[in-house]
Order: sequence, then structure tokens, then C-alpha cells
Amino acid sequence: MVTRGKGSARGQSPSAPLARSILGLKRIKLFTGLPDNILADLAEQCVWRHCHSGQRVISRDSRDRDVYLVVSGRVRVTSFSASGRQVTYRDILAGDWFGDFAAIDGLSRSADIITLEDTLVASMTPELFQQILHAYPTACDQVLLRLVTSVRHLTERIFDLSTLGVQNRLHAELLRLAREAGVRNNMARIDPAPKHAELSSQISTYREQVTRELSAMAKQGLVRRSGRALVLQDVALLEKIVADVRRTTL
Repeated sequence: MVTRGKGSARGQSPSAPLARSILGLKRIKLFTGLPDNILADLAEQCVWRHCHSGQRVISRDSRDRDVYLVVSGRVRVTSFSASGRQVTYRDILAGDWFGDFAAIDGLSRSADIITLEDTLVASMTPELFQQILHAYPTACDQVLLRLVTSVRHLTERIFDLSTLGVQNRLHAELLRLAREAGVRNNMARIDPAPKHAELSSQISTYREQVTRELSAMAKQGLVRRSGRALVLQDVALLEKIVADVRRTTL
């Protein structure tokens, strides 16, 4: 059973009664299978925040250890160097969560979290987060799966950054975005199209190189613009290109 702690109902806004619906928490994969009465209790203990697009939710090296649930919207895990260069790790969509690393190991934040659109988040104390994990095996399983997935993703990304050229890293990133967007009839529509600066921060290069490589891909018939979207016209071919390059670098 989840019990109320000192953080209950911290700093709630006038609109919080509407936002603190168990329907919001039912969207969070961490709570899959939890009964409504537990979700209702959790909703009362969370702090609910409406964040505008471009707002910083977490700052790197801060001592805040709360866990944040993305009820709606989308955020980016990123960091900025002293010179201002941005390195992007991944995007987190509605239904997911972030901040659990600090809640588990007690250390400071390892990255910045920036909203990519208007976003509703609910945060819980590290004590409440750990209480949930100990009380409900399904929640613990979700966190374990999330951690393993993160390790696999970062392992693959380190391999790509260490062994692939800019062109091949861009191919791999576009393939990842295509799978995230959904592949239909061997095509994928990434809407809205990622900005060239965003792609460059994802694959650790410069915007001009991304622009040049995308132009080359368009000439090859691999991609095209359609309104505000970027369409991958032959996902199977792109998969083969990425697989062949990774195989030859082993």
C-alpha cells in the first residue's frame, strides 16, 4: 500500500483538481496494472505542472531528485557544453517518465530536460517512487525494462559515434525516427520534420553537414519533404544500408 508522505499536495495550482485525475496516471507505463484506488492516492501525492514549450524542467547537476511523469506532451534529454554546443540523448514522449536515475542513486542530475511542446508533468518524491517499486512488482519490472533499454540504446549510439561517419550516423538516426513514427508500406512520415540543428545535436556533428547529407539523400530518392513532414521513401533500403555499414565496422 502506498502511504502519504510529507510531500503530499505540494504547491498545487487552482486547476490541479482537474489535472489530478487517475486517467492521467493510467497513461504512464510505470503504473500499468495498478488499481484505481492506488492511482487516485498517487495522484493526490504528485505535484502537477503545466510547462510551456521550450521550458527547462530539470537542470544538469541540480540536486532535485524527484521523478517526473510525462502525462502529455514531449521533452528532450540534452546537455550543453561550456561553449554552448548541444548534445541530445533522446526524446521522451507522453506515457514515459524521467528523473529516476537521481531518485535511485541519490546523485545530482546528469542532463537537462527541455520541453519540446506544451507539456503536463506530474512529479513524485524519490521516497514515494521507491515505495512504489518495492510494493508493486509490475512497476519494478517497468523500471528494469526501461534501464536495460537505455543501456542498449546508449551502447548502440556509442558504437555508431565511434565507428560511423556523419552520413551513416544520419542514416541510423533517421531510421530510428522512422520506426518511432511508424512504417507503412515501406514508407515513414516524420511529422514535423526534425530541424537540421536538432539532427546535428543527435549525431554529434554540425548543421551544415546534416543539410548537405539530406540533400544527397533527396537526390538518391531516399527522402523528400511533404509539407512540414520528412518522408522516408524506402525504409527497407535504409535498413539495409545501416545494417551493412555496421556489419563491416565490426
